[in-house]
Amino acid sequence: MRYFRLLCFPLIILIITISLVACSSNNDDAKDENTESILVVTSFTLIEDMVQHIGGDYVKTHNLVPTGTDPHEYEPLPEDTKAITDAEAIIYNGFNLEGGEDGWLAKMVDTAGKSEDDLFELMEGAEPMYLSGEDGQKEEINPHTFLDPVLGLHMAENVLEALIAIDPDHKDEYRERAEGYFAELEDIDQEYEKKINDIPEEDRILVTSERAYQYMADRYGLEEGFIWQIDTEEQGTPEQIKSLVEFVNETKPPVLFVESNVDSRAMETVSQETGVDIFGTLYSDEIGDPGEEGDTYVKFLRYNIEQIHEGLTE
Repeated sequence: MRYFRLLCFPLIILIITISLVACSSNNDDAKDENTESILVVTSFTLIEDMVQHIGGDYVKTHNLVPTGTDPHEYEPLPEDTKAITDAEAIIYNGFNLEGGEDGWLAKMVDTAGKSEDDLFELMEGAEPMYLSGEDGQKEEINPHTFLDPVLGLHMAENVLEALIAIDPDHKDEYRERAEGYFAELEDIDQEYEKKINDIPEEDRILVTSERAYQYMADRYGLEEGFIWQIDTEEQGTPEQIKSLVEFVNETKPPVLFVESNVDSRAMETVSQETGVDIFGTLYSDEIGDPGEEGDTYVKFLRYNIEQIHEGLTE
């Protein structure tokens, strides 16, 4: 009998242990299932990446403009309208990237019956720079603020404020995640300054298809050359190409660049006419597809400055 009790005692302990582990696992599963996430609609890939980094598991995103699509003239899908209707917030760039007050995003928001309280513009509080049209008279805001890491930090700060506004219960978690993200963008700003200062002064000339890099070039002291200013215009007209050929012959930049989302043929013509090589590709309106070198905003910024530095110092 004593032997039987000794044999049973470890067995009882084992059963109790297994039961406790199972209960703990069930509780964890229930906790995961009960963790509520807010639905946030983002206007294009770069903003979605920011929101995911700062929001973490507390945020579910639906992005509107996919990689490879022009964010200025996007044609929304039925699932986009449903997502906007269901969303707690719509976070967008502003500065006319999404078509402005009468653009495609504004029309979607109006159709879905969303209020101003549901909208968060990331460029609120920033100073715009302007582009001129073909006639030299038409002007519109340059929306490509995010190519400047300092303004990228401004956008990320507004993402944090937006998430806290719509989900204050998790403000501490959002702030903790944002702290590391902000520090990374500050490091990238210093990297841009250092690498551009390393380029010989006479070679600090950035030639691209579109004048997307205006904010970044102005901040760090690069002279710009481009084929067209406003990317919704007809691209690469003979007059535009001739103008850039003259600029390249006069300033003699070490290399030319082309953006990942534009047709390269116009810049290839400039290269043939001037004898200046196209060094490589830069990101402008979108982050890369998953697995590409610029598939997050941080990688996007670092990739661009590495390309610019390498091209202009070779």
